[in-house]
Amino acid sequence: MVPAGLSYTDQHEWLKVDGTTVTVGITDFAQEQLTDIVFVELPDVGRTVAAGDSVAVLESVKSVADVYAPVAGEVIEVNQALEGAPEQVNTAPYEDGWLFKLKVSGPPDLSSLMDAGAYQQFIESQG
Repeated sequence: MVPAGLSYTDQHEWLKVDGTTVTVGITDFAQEQLTDIVFVELPDVGRTVAAGDSVAVLESVKSVADVYAPVAGEVIEVNQALEGAPEQVNTAPYEDGWLFKLKVSGPPDLSSLMDAGAYQQFIESQG
């Protein structure tokens, strides 16, 4: 199930906008493709990123995957809990498995992103 109220990228990241703070993680579909995540490399707090920049790295028993910034901003927080429990990305990708938060200078441009319905159709077409 794809949660409503979030925006999605074609790289399988989700984002939740709360004012000028954007929380980013990977989708349930992405974590299923990666399988068991064993290590998460998070960005440095204070790093400024452009939309599309590789910001974090997820290592699973199968592969290594980059996580991209869906919007431009400054990294203001990372999910430190993942350093000791990277499996939270697998077990709760939309809750405890979030990766990082960005501070944006204004309302982020979400025009190139998908809503839940469009993302559901996108992943079904990947099938």
